[in-house]
Amino acid sequence: MSGALEGVELLSAHERSNYPLTVSVDDSGSRFDVVVQAASPLSPQAVTGLIHAAAANLVTALEEETGATGLHEVQVLDETDERQLLTRWNDTAHEVPVTTLPRLFADQVGRTPDAVAVTFEGTELSYAELDARTNRLARLLISRGVGPESVVAVSMERSADLVVALLAVLKTGGAYVPVDPEYPADRIAYMFGDARPVLVLTSRSAAGGLPVVADLERVVVDEPQTVSTLAGLDAGELAETERRCALLPDHPAYVIYTSGSTGNPKGVAVPHRNVVQLFEAAKSRYDFGADDVWTWFHSFSFDFSVWEMWGALLHGGRLVVVPHGISRSPGGFLDLLVRERVTVLNQTPSAFYQLVQADAEAPDLGSRLALRFVIFGGEALDHGRLTEWFARHPEDAPALVNMYAPTETTVVCTAYPVSAREEESTGVLPIGSPMWNTRAYVLDDSLRPVPVGVAGELYLAGAQLSRGYTHRPGLTAERFVACPFGAAGERMYRTGDVVRRRADGHLDYVGRADDQVKVRGFRIELGEIEAVLASHPLVGQAAVVVREDTPGDKRIVGYVVADPTAENSGAAADLSASALSAAVRGYVRERLPDHMVPSAVMRLDVLPLTVNGKLDRRALPAPDYRVAGSNRAPSTPREKELCDLFAEVLGLPEVGVDDSFFDLGGHSLLATRLVSRIRTALGAELPIRTLFEAPTVAGLASRLEAQTNTKRARPALRPRPRPMQEEN
Repeated sequence: MSGALEGVELLSAHERSNYPLTVSVDDSGSRFDVVVQAASPLSPQAVTGLIHAAAANLVTALEEETGATGLHEVQVLDETDERQLLTRWNDTAHEVPVTTLPRLFADQVGRTPDAVAVTFEGTELSYAELDARTNRLARLLISRGVGPESVVAVSMERSADLVVALLAVLKTGGAYVPVDPEYPADRIAYMFGDARPVLVLTSRSAAGGLPVVADLERVVVDEPQTVSTLAGLDAGELAETERRCALLPDHPAYVIYTSGSTGNPKGVAVPHRNVVQLFEAAKSRYDFGADDVWTWFHSFSFDFSVWEMWGALLHGGRLVVVPHGISRSPGGFLDLLVRERVTVLNQTPSAFYQLVQADAEAPDLGSRLALRFVIFGGEALDHGRLTEWFARHPEDAPALVNMYAPTETTVVCTAYPVSAREEESTGVLPIGSPMWNTRAYVLDDSLRPVPVGVAGELYLAGAQLSRGYTHRPGLTAERFVACPFGAAGERMYRTGDVVRRRADGHLDYVGRADDQVKVRGFRIELGEIEAVLASHPLVGQAAVVVREDTPGDKRIVGYVVADPTAENSGAAADLSASALSAAVRGYVRERLPDHMVPSAVMRLDVLPLTVNGKLDRRALPAPDYRVAGSNRAPSTPREKELCDLFAEVLGLPEVGVDDSFFDLGGHSLLATRLVSRIRTALGAELPIRTLFEAPTVAGLASRLEAQTNTKRARPALRPRPRPMQEEN
């Protein structure tokens, strides 16, 4: 090569590529050599192993000459890798007691009858008192026909009485269906009809908002007649003969409704065996005990409440029922945590991010927390949002745990201990590895395991699977499929969540299989935009949605809560909503492509949460693009015409001279429409590039005035009849 150009000497050379993965195959005559170049975090050794396994399996398939193997069916994993994925990382088998929740609770009452079981707004119930109240109510329910395999709808506010109600239903052998009294009446009526309960257990304050359903009996627990009846019943432990039939571990304990793709919710039935198994697994990891104080923070229609309630009562701990108003006040909740000396806190990430802010605003109060554990569930957990927390609290006091499980399983299937320093500190945290007697498979569309580092759909198998959907055999069969890796007849649940395995076996959550959105031809991950919004120094919390307030016009909208604890929090407080929106959008525009920049960024005092503590996307307000607008009126006829055209295309009542087309919600498609309207209405030819360079009315008017008179605009398109129409 040195002689290729006279006078040029080759000093050194190396190959470089912009591709993250390059594979080359060289024919040396007697063999093939495969060379893999990979950029971190890809492993060239792992890729080479996959290629070798695929080649070997392909040769085997060709030698068999059956013609039944398609190229797409050739496995890329060797036996060792497949055994690691399917067996070793799923080696979670442990013996657990086969019993029921009432039996375990009775055992706990016998051990600590005088210990405080439940606290609510100054009222305390000991284990013996709670047991007596639930026994009386259980006998009343049995007399009304409740027993194993029957369902009781429970619709009450979160209180000590609600704990009594749920436990009483379980003691009858029945399953409770939690119906949040804040649900719309139509949704409640649908749940009553779909669940087919024997009766509705409610309170006087909640009963008035419940729809009337023919032939559905109500038992109002605090009605004078009911109170009188309960007082006359035996408070002793129920004998097995009092129930309609024997209570078995496989009888359902509860039926929780979750949203459905058809628009109607669907009920998931979970047996006693699953909840017992859950806490036996948790005991091995977290050593919960009688000294622990738990909060009941979440709505009982969210299965996280099962973890909160039974986490306390099965271990002899104290359950602090959080009043609804306090659960919506991060500062008030922080005060409750300190006052009650809570040791186990369970939170959705959205709720905890708000608590982190409250903790930052009152560091002296936060320093008195007695927490041992903060356990997350229900949403993806972003490590970057925990930086402030770790700056003020030790990594192990409390220990943070990220847990995962869909409603169709039982509260927790995988868990991951969160540390202050993660390999990918700004990303979504792993969901961990399977708990006892649970197996996790990451599979492709053909239900084959995918290699480490490759995204696939998560399937769960083992002891935590629910019965399925009540009265929905078709949907149950669709989502709970035969498990090709287990015993004959075993099922696995198709979660719809996309994950990938790390080299240590932990699972990284990637998103929903259908989580991507498509806006103006671009596929977009909203989580990426949220992360950029949240990284702005003035922003404490952020959410991003795609709205279609005008049919056919999808727009990305961001919602932010200013960070009052930031060093420049004074600047955030002094900024108007429009100024903060402009600052944040400019910040995002510097970090993301134009098609990912939100059309509007709205400032909120707090992000709305659902009754389950998750972000309530439906409650996010429609954007008011006018908040970004100026008040300067047009001063020339040309400016007036452009203001009118801007407003027409953007769907706004008026636009100021200094308003930016893109700050008011404009995007590339609307920009094309505006240019067309300018050509038609003003007879001016305007390259779309000019609008991006001068997006305000004033700037565009100046550009139009500067155009030479010799440049003729193309004539506007007008409808004309076709020639054949003229002939006819």
